[in-house]
Amino acid sequence: MLENLLHAPWVELIFVVIAGFLIGLEIKAHRIHTESHREIGSVRTFAFISLIGYIFAKMNLYLYMVGYIAILTHLSLFYFFKLKSNRSGMILFLLSTLVYSFGIVVVTYNIWFLLIIFVAVVFISNLDKRLQHFYTIFDEREIETFAKLLLLSGVILPLLPQEQISEIIPVSYFKVWLAVVIVSLFSYVGYVLKKYIFNDKGYLVTGILGGIYSSTATTLVLAKKASSNATPYLFASSIVVATTLMYLRLLGIAFAFNTEIAYKLLIPFIILTLISGVIVLVLYNKSKHEKADTLGENEDKNPLELGTAFLFAFLFIVMAILTHFVLSQYGDLGLNILSFIVGFTDIDPFVLSLLSSKFGVSVESVATAILIATGSNNILKALYAYLFSKNKAGMLSGVFLLVLGILTITAGFIA
Repeated sequence: MLENLLHAPWVELIFVVIAGFLIGLEIKAHRIHTESHREIGSVRTFAFISLIGYIFAKMNLYLYMVGYIAILTHLSLFYFFKLKSNRSGMILFLLSTLVYSFGIVVVTYNIWFLLIIFVAVVFISNLDKRLQHFYTIFDEREIETFAKLLLLSGVILPLLPQEQISEIIPVSYFKVWLAVVIVSLFSYVGYVLKKYIFNDKGYLVTGILGGIYSSTATTLVLAKKASSNATPYLFASSIVVATTLMYLRLLGIAFAFNTEIAYKLLIPFIILTLISGVIVLVLYNKSKHEKADTLGENEDKNPLELGTAFLFAFLFIVMAILTHFVLSQYGDLGLNILSFIVGFTDIDPFVLSLLSSKFGVSVESVATAILIATGSNNILKALYAYLFSKNKAGMLSGVFLLVLGILTITAGFIA
């Protein structure tokens, strides 16, 4: 019944005209705020353009094309004279052609598609002020770096062989570079959110986004900042929340590479996430009476730098070789000891090598190794938190990170 009603010509006509009217209203409001009155058309003009577009599209495609050419000719003439008065903005002309297309969109597709286009037009039209701020902080070199990674992942990745590299390196070149791409993209999402969207939004947000990017680096930065700050509970909650997000990040990476191992890690990581989340809430509630300053400038390194990507690939292969040697010589016990030691470095290459390589060990053994490495990495962060702050914030976060580290390692032996 509703579907038939939405396809009724009179309902389509109403939606098209209202959408055109609202776009005209948006343009009118912009003119008032910018004191730009010497522009073509009024609110009614855009309502009429949308109405003409719908009628012509409903009657005949050729008639619709004739109407489009007529409007385009009129706008071109207006733009010609506009250029003569040293004005070159094209937004009005683009919006006019979009409004004219509302009719054929509804006729060809449906009202829902029109609403999506309408929302997109309104959203993009109001981006100008936000973009002005973005232009001042954006580093154009990051586009070049991102383009390089897209080239390497979209062009080179499919060409890499999927056979095992050698007997002592039980992983393919394809899996190595796939690991680089996925981990880099996980980190890049956190990096972009932190630098461009939630920049200077508070310490807790820094901890959350830093956990997606690098929980160890975030712990180090916040601990240094905490050393000269009198807000221990706020900093402690921000440091611990980075580890909370680390659990979710590692779980996401596990699901991307090996669902069998990921399901084995699911319950321990979810429980540890909930425990650390409760700790964060308790600490943050205690911090509400504290007065904090701003984080200030903190130059994050783009995780998509090619040097970083190739270093990660090299470490990935080294970890695969080392893990293969330890397993062949010392078995599961050797793997567990190696996992604990690796936790005091960057654990991503080690975790990815376990998820991607074929070592001939059980799923349980791999899950245990990942949990042990994650736990010892928490112990490393506990040391960072205290040593680089040496105050109550460092003591609080250090104790809780140490507890989480012990719990994570214990979960590894239980899993």
